[in-house]
Amino acid sequence: MIHQDVSLKTYNSFGVAADASLFAVAKSVDDLQTILRDQRFASAWILGGGSNTLFCKTPRQPILHVDIPGLDVITEEGNEVVIRVGAGVNWHELVMWSLDRGYGGLENLALIPGNVGAAPIQNIGAYGVELKDVFEHCTLVFRETQDIQVFSKADCQFGYRDSIFKGELKNKTVITEVCFRLQKSNYNLQTSYGAIEQQLAEQNHHLLTPKDVANAVIAIRTRKLPDPKKLGNAGSFFKNPIVEDKTFWKLKESHPEIPHFKLANDSYKIPAAWIIEQVGLKGTREGDVGTHENHALVLVNYGNASGQEITDFSKKIQNEVQKHFGITLTPEVHFCC
Repeated sequence: MIHQDVSLKTYNSFGVAADASLFAVAKSVDDLQTILRDQRFASAWILGGGSNTLFCKTPRQPILHVDIPGLDVITEEGNEVVIRVGAGVNWHELVMWSLDRGYGGLENLALIPGNVGAAPIQNIGAYGVELKDVFEHCTLVFRETQDIQVFSKADCQFGYRDSIFKGELKNKTVITEVCFRLQKSNYNLQTSYGAIEQQLAEQNHHLLTPKDVANAVIAIRTRKLPDPKKLGNAGSFFKNPIVEDKTFWKLKESHPEIPHFKLANDSYKIPAAWIIEQVGLKGTREGDVGTHENHALVLVNYGNASGQEITDFSKKIQNEVQKHFGITLTPEVHFCC
């Protein structure tokens, strides 16, 4: 269960080299509680699929890899089904499992890298759908006491790529399983996102199913985003910034074509990829790190980039965006340094 001097290169989607002086794997809640009782792991870095972690250098703290399996139906009632999924289950495998059984709700979230346990922390989202839209509850273990507790959607305080686990409970809990409420029929398909509409039109579908929508999402993501198994990356590196009404209209004066999405509180979400492209950094490369040629928001490891080199490059992007737009880009990626 506990190992020494373990290479982390295959445990992070950037594929950067780093070693853990202490490394533990939890394949059950009992495993997790036992490891957390070991004082050496009191401040351990919790690692799931490694798709949202950048090891800047050799981590100072021990690494606790959560690899809890499990995927089953717990209730069925009318048009709905609730499924329970272990934190160590691969997210895309969950999506495909649900689609194969005719369950709807996760189709817009297909091909998002990472494991299920990290999904509520980030409130992952894509193409008009967020995790909170299908979330039922999650089970977690408090790190200090090893107590087990169930959190409802309200408890999680979900926001845009945000939750209580990134704020008040940051580094205080470990999610062990997540339950989702999905549809068995009369699907509430979300297809208004522009790219999906266009892709579905090309696929010439008339009577849509969740699998049709998922296939459209997969086609879009495959076309735009690099496969981490072939080119190290963590997907979107930065959040799309949200600006106030006054700031948006000032930006629109100088950039009439600025893409945007108006939010309910008179603020505006602007695509970070568009902003990065405007400052001339799409497809740029320094050594073995750069932004992908097809998507400015994706930072890639072209071979042997170090975590520090990727970190430095991300700061360069932030500085250029701040200088030209007065906007602060916030990373989605978590830095383990």
